[in-house]
Amino acid sequence: MKILSANHSKNKTVGVAMSGGVDSSVTAALLKEQGFAVHGFFMALSQPDLDQQIARVRKVADFLKIELTVVDLAREFQQQVLDYCATTYFNGRTPNPCMVCNSTVKFGRLLEEITARGLDFQATGHYVRIVHTPGSPSRLLKGRDPKKDQSYFLGRLQQKQIARLQMVLGEYTKDRVYRLAEKIGLKGLHGKESQDVCFLQDSDLGTFLAQRYEQKPQPGDIISSDNIILGQHRGLVNYTVGQRRGLGIPDATPYYVIGLDVKDNRIIVGKKEDLLRNELKVSKVHWIAGKRPDLPLTLLVKIRYRHRGAEAIVDRAAARDSDDMLRISFTAPQGAITPGQFAVFYQDDEVIGSGEIC
Repeated sequence: MKILSANHSKNKTVGVAMSGGVDSSVTAALLKEQGFAVHGFFMALSQPDLDQQIARVRKVADFLKIELTVVDLAREFQQQVLDYCATTYFNGRTPNPCMVCNSTVKFGRLLEEITARGLDFQATGHYVRIVHTPGSPSRLLKGRDPKKDQSYFLGRLQQKQIARLQMVLGEYTKDRVYRLAEKIGLKGLHGKESQDVCFLQDSDLGTFLAQRYEQKPQPGDIISSDNIILGQHRGLVNYTVGQRRGLGIPDATPYYVIGLDVKDNRIIVGKKEDLLRNELKVSKVHWIAGKRPDLPLTLLVKIRYRHRGAEAIVDRAAARDSDDMLRISFTAPQGAITPGQFAVFYQDDEVIGSGEIC
């Protein structure tokens, strides 16, 4: 990974998004050690335990002797992330709030706040690598630790955002980061890791959705792929493609959700093999370098964060589809392809683009 050397880092400034967790705390410490002038930023997003979180981050910032600014981004978070999340669920799709938050809030509005204060770069505790090459687009690569690589979640970032990033944890394993935290003296100061869906910290999905919409989820039929009614569901928002638990349909082998019929308020179920698909389409296509490469291309495609990725041919969709749509054809069938999630395209270790599964 190309990162500014200690000599070139001197007099360079970086704003670190700090949560008080081990990853962002170690990131701030490492950048300071490399010679950056480090300024911490905490995003206030109306977290249930906001005061405790701010107090925890201040302890870390005081220990590292860096300035900390609390930025109120609650309105942006509600408009860009919470509204998107609720609307997507009520449209029968499964949202990915982390990817949307990263592109619009964490590396969107927060980056604007950082640059408005005259700082050169932004950093976070993500396990990714960024390569900056003069005269060429900046590149986003997987983190070295396959168990912690978070490049998938940054697959919607724009070139102007990536060009401003200094990410140091991409070369580290999680275990090494914990050892560094202890060596630096951060043990006991940093808190537990942030959970994936931060706004559900003291709640559940059903409660969250009920608070956002007066209309309650309506029960409906659970049907087989050949239109046989097998049971009743509790509202489409409580289910997602690939789900097995909570269906209440006894059988020799389990049923899985294979589709959501929003129009008729029905859940379609089948067996595990019915989840397998060879193709999908994506819309809202985004290319990291800013322009579409020559297609077709054979790439590794991840259809969700925990997906290992699979080889596929990425090409323009049918002529009747819009230019902002691609067809992904897998070499081997993939399970639980879920509308609303994002497919992220890799060329070796490099993220080159993404699209929303439709």
